[in-house]
Amino acid sequence: MKTVRYYGTEDVRIEDIPEPELVDGSVKIAPAFNGLCGSDLSLFFSGPLPPAPTDSEPHALSGEVLPVVFGHEFSGVVTEVAHDVDHVQVGDRVVVEPLMVDGTCWACQQGQYNLCEQMGFIGISGRGGGMAQSIVVEKRWVHPIGDMALEEGALIEPLAVALNAVKRAGAIEGETAVVGGGGPIGQLVTAVLKAKGLNVILSEVSAARQQIAKDAGYADRIVDPTEESLLNVVHDATDGVGAAFAFDCAGVEVVFNQMFEVVRPTGHVEIVAVYPEAIMFAVADALTMQERTMGSSIGYANVHSEAIELVRSGKLNVCQFISSVIEMDDVVDQGLRKLRDAGETEVKILVKIDQ
Repeated sequence: MKTVRYYGTEDVRIEDIPEPELVDGSVKIAPAFNGLCGSDLSLFFSGPLPPAPTDSEPHALSGEVLPVVFGHEFSGVVTEVAHDVDHVQVGDRVVVEPLMVDGTCWACQQGQYNLCEQMGFIGISGRGGGMAQSIVVEKRWVHPIGDMALEEGALIEPLAVALNAVKRAGAIEGETAVVGGGGPIGQLVTAVLKAKGLNVILSEVSAARQQIAKDAGYADRIVDPTEESLLNVVHDATDGVGAAFAFDCAGVEVVFNQMFEVVRPTGHVEIVAVYPEAIMFAVADALTMQERTMGSSIGYANVHSEAIELVRSGKLNVCQFISSVIEMDDVVDQGLRKLRDAGETEVKILVKIDQ
């Protein structure tokens, strides 16, 4: 079968490998579309970092070393099911929660498997990936999507990231929320907040990303903080009180601190972006003296069904966030390199899987 395989820094190859075999408790899927993600970009340009294995150090759960099949944001069609699978059948459209967990650590036992001590990702850590003509997945991770378009299905995984962040923050209908950063996850967080009935102010400096947000229509107000005061805009929108919630989706220190400036006393700031290095943070001013709270979220746990329903119900249209669809053979030049060089004009690039 045809695959896209990751070997290391700037080394992705189109290769034919044997098709995986069905085992007990599993589902065989023919992937249809796979979204490219910031994690894929980092792996390609910066090299393997956990949870990816290296060419000599296998991942603890998959036992695999590089190369691995790439791709973790994918939809597809069921082609075969094991005898002990009854929630999907051949021909069903599905999406996959692309996780591998040990099931025994404290987090897993609490149902927070996204915090598993040995967390791995299908399409990063091994066990196949979405950029292949076939994959076999443990049945617990396979979610039916009914008649949803397979292109839409490929965005359920990043949508689940956004939904998990909003739920972790405890967002309340009718309140005002500020989203800092209009990249793919910031756009999806904005959409989820609006679908849940909040008033949303998006802060983004890129004109291209501002336009994407305008076209999507989920933000009640879009602010370029280099051109006008985000604090003043939020105060005007909240009668001088401040926002109840703020979401840092940028991963930039100035945005991090700005989110605390715009939330009201007892407000909440949720960190969705990943910070690879330490930043300066005035705890007393930002948190203590205003009794604000801060949380953070990573990935998702137990939210895929709700994410699917948000799309199926029509409350959220993810199609408008699909900015390009490319072929498997073009994944490097028209996908990964394009995201790096012209990322502000792209939200989600989908790779169409040859079948």
